[in-house]
Amino acid sequence: MSQQIQEELDVDVFTLGLVGPEQEWAGTVADGGTVRTHTPPACWGPMITPEFRGGHEVTRPIRVENAEPGDALVVEIKDVEVTSLATSTGSMAEREGAFGDDPFVDHVCPECGTEWPDSIVEGTGEASIRCTECGANASSFGFEYGYTVAFDDDRTVGVTVGRDGADMLAENAHEAMQLPENSRQHPILLYGPDEMPGALGRLRPFIGNIGTTPGEEYPDSHNAGDFGQFLIGAEHDWGVEDEEALESRTDGHMDSNDVRAGATLICPVRIEGGGLYVGDLHANQGDGELSLHTTDVSGKTELEVSVVKDVNLDGPLLLPNEEDLPHIAKPYTDTEREAGQAVADEYDVDELADAAPVQFIGSGATINEATENAFDRAGNLLGMTEGEVRGRCTFTGGVEIARLPGVVQLSMLVPMDLLEETGLAETVQAKYDL
Repeated sequence: MSQQIQEELDVDVFTLGLVGPEQEWAGTVADGGTVRTHTPPACWGPMITPEFRGGHEVTRPIRVENAEPGDALVVEIKDVEVTSLATSTGSMAEREGAFGDDPFVDHVCPECGTEWPDSIVEGTGEASIRCTECGANASSFGFEYGYTVAFDDDRTVGVTVGRDGADMLAENAHEAMQLPENSRQHPILLYGPDEMPGALGRLRPFIGNIGTTPGEEYPDSHNAGDFGQFLIGAEHDWGVEDEEALESRTDGHMDSNDVRAGATLICPVRIEGGGLYVGDLHANQGDGELSLHTTDVSGKTELEVSVVKDVNLDGPLLLPNEEDLPHIAKPYTDTEREAGQAVADEYDVDELADAAPVQFIGSGATINEATENAFDRAGNLLGMTEGEVRGRCTFTGGVEIARLPGVVQLSMLVPMDLLEETGLAETVQAKYDL
């Protein structure tokens, strides 16, 4: 169905945990237009709400004018704003009997056996999510170790609270979490965990799940090579046969804390219109997301989107803020170029190559496999052998962990002539003012 193309598009409608070509469009934005989103928390809220088919609550896909399979979608992140007043998080414990193959996907009431049961809230605490059919605790998750964080008014810091504070926030969970009107999750603040009180943390919000629609339908949390492993051999509706069946993923679920205001994301287009989606905002997170979860929040984003034709990316590229790049992967200064040219002249080097930073996102079952995936993606895009990719990333880049067990950011100073061949030189030059 055709949709009106809008220069500015506001999106506040969400899926029930799935991303794929069959999802209803949220609207169409112009090539070069602006998208604004207001999203609910991902992870913990959807995880404890048994109606969800995936571990997140992300926007419906956004159609982008001119985007066709084989193109790249350039997403400039202009702003990320936290609207929640507080959140709860920690490491998870799965509840036996409340799911089939995968606690994020195939939920079932442990008492009456209803699949993806409707649920209601009764009271607070880890037994508060109840099956509407039989009244049993229907949530698939509790906390192994959990804590509640309250934010200052400016959202610059958070403080973990004790029992009294956690109870107060649990009693006012919806108000404190500031869920958007169309959200369908139960707020995790209801659980009221209170371990680790008195810790002060700095906030630096970012987007944990942002990208284009994959070629096949996946649970939104599993649109990545590590979480996607749970789909292999699963008997639920989104189970796949083998690793090859995950190749249509777009790695939107990155959990990289560098995907923040000022960064630019370049995403592969798998379907007509691209199908950009956004969700899983975090107030902060250390590299690796070591608890597998962090400070999930409601929040707002502002994005500028444009299309680059015929790029044929295997996976996403990230152009982080310069301060977030490894030191040796930052753009050259004039002084460094002058010093380098003097060395080149001394040793009869014909040409000192211009280069610019690019990060290749890789994902896989483990960090090593994710890094190999990033090597492959870099080599395929740039026409390099793995040896050259390894060499350039060792000398002018590095690898960073976005999420355990298997999402990485592989940095490289890429020769400008190769970026010209990909069609991405102008985008990279604009990002780093080269």
